[in-house]
Amino acid sequence: MMKMMISKRVGFDADAEGRRMMTIDREERDQKLQTPFIPSTLLLLKKRESDLRDSNRPPPVCFVDALPVCVRELIAGGAAGAFAKTAVAPLERIKILLQTRTEGFHSIGVYESFKKILRHEGVQGLYKGNGASVIRVVPYAALQYMTYEQYQGWILDDCPSFGMGPFIDLLAGSASGGTAVLCTYPLDLGSDEARLSGPTLVGILPYAGLKYYIYEELKLKIPEDRQDSIAMRLSCGALAGLLGQTFTYSLDVVRRQMQAENVVLGNTRSKNTVEGLSNIVHNQRWRQLCAGLSINYIKVVPSVAIGFTAYDVLKSWMHYSTQQNAHHSSSSNAQNRAEK
Repeated sequence: MMKMMISKRVGFDADAEGRRMMTIDREERDQKLQTPFIPSTLLLLKKRESDLRDSNRPPPVCFVDALPVCVRELIAGGAAGAFAKTAVAPLERIKILLQTRTEGFHSIGVYESFKKILRHEGVQGLYKGNGASVIRVVPYAALQYMTYEQYQGWILDDCPSFGMGPFIDLLAGSASGGTAVLCTYPLDLGSDEARLSGPTLVGILPYAGLKYYIYEELKLKIPEDRQDSIAMRLSCGALAGLLGQTFTYSLDVVRRQMQAENVVLGNTRSKNTVEGLSNIVHNQRWRQLCAGLSINYIKVVPSVAIGFTAYDVLKSWMHYSTQQNAHHSSSSNAQNRAEK
């Protein structure tokens, strides 16, 4: 009897101990499942809240982004002009030596002239006079590129019937070229020399217009996957410079001849550009209108290619584009008209 009671007691204790252990195991399992869940959920919620705050936070403002668009256009235009002028300075030096038939250079080609300058003057000889040229070209290029962007926006706003085609580039380019010439023309010119600004404008208006027109038209032909290609932009710029210079070079010949007559004779035999063209054809034959064109290609073609490409790259770096300017201007005008 005693043995049976002890056996039952042991069985009861074993059952109680088993139930107690099962309870402890269950509590530990629940604790293991729940304990990491709470802090991990809180971390996820905090991270999501932080991400939302970051997405609503405005991006950091760069110094360049804080500048007005017209100031960025001036900076990009001036820098592009200086870079292009410096890049073609050796070709400009050789062109001048060949055109003026300087002793020792009149009977040799471009490559031999290049080697001769390096041999006698070193690398610095290739850049002789470049500092003064850059000082002159920076304000001209800055004004030309900036006014081109502004004129294009004004034409799109005030003359929407013209559409968005390259014809806008022809008008804006011509106007910007004329504006740059007038604004950078030396203020201390005499009255006789001041009359020569007429032929200068007659030459620059079609040249600048054609240059922008051809460049923008060619860029439209570039495949979309190669829009950012530097080589393609250089090619478009080179063709724009080549064709623009070819079509308007005769006007430049007239301008230079009228300037030479003014220096030598004290006045000009031609009263205007049309009369100057007629006198050259009558007295020197029409071929004189193309004299020196091939030599002029040496400087103009790479200069235009590098200038346009550098300006486009700087526009991208300074976070603005022609289309954005035109859209912003159109939106502002539309809002102003709505308010009125």
